[in-house]
Amino acid sequence: MIRLLIADDHQILREGLKHVVAQSRDIQVLGEADDGDAAIALCSRVDADVLLLDVSMPGPGVLEVIKTLKRLRPKLGILVLSVHPERHYAKRVLVAGADGYLTKSESSEALAPAIRHVHSGRKFLTQSLAQELALDLGRKRSGQLHEALSNREYQVFVQLGSGKGIDEIATELKLSPKTVRTYRSRILEKTNLKSTAEIIFYAINQGLVTHVGEVSMAAPPRDPA
Repeated sequence: MIRLLIADDHQILREGLKHVVAQSRDIQVLGEADDGDAAIALCSRVDADVLLLDVSMPGPGVLEVIKTLKRLRPKLGILVLSVHPERHYAKRVLVAGADGYLTKSESSEALAPAIRHVHSGRKFLTQSLAQELALDLGRKRSGQLHEALSNREYQVFVQLGSGKGIDEIATELKLSPKTVRTYRSRILEKTNLKSTAEIIFYAINQGLVTHVGEVSMAAPPRDPA
């Protein structure tokens, strides 16, 4: 029996995931979490085999959650679920230690096989993602301004680019407004942008958000050395 945990901040989606895996007799859901901190706490106290981890939740960013869990529970398989196109975030979560990446646009029939694949100790990639990552090996880095940002800085950057205010970002990411302002200052310094308005313009122009009010995780930056 595969012991499964689910971390997603939308209850309806968690219920849907539980319904899908309930069709498989070899998978049992032991618990669920609705943010990054809760996911870490859940995995720390429940002995599970695989975690289904949503890429966008309040609290610590998905990359931080993955790194923390791989340190605390190195044998835990982590299958990341995302609403975003694979090429936008898959490479980073795999480098961080995730064992697989699956978009929520995939057929529900793909979920149980992906869970089993990760449980077996193998990396799970869809064919299209494997092809994109192979092509990416031959591409030169674009040198875009946002590539200099750390994971957390980029997370705040995209929120600012979507038009969200300091207090709203602080609440969503479980940070203090002062910390968000510090990140904003670092972002402006690293990107040579002068204001939040310029951040919004840049984010839209680069396709990081399609319009103010809609966040996309497209083209995430690398971690600075």
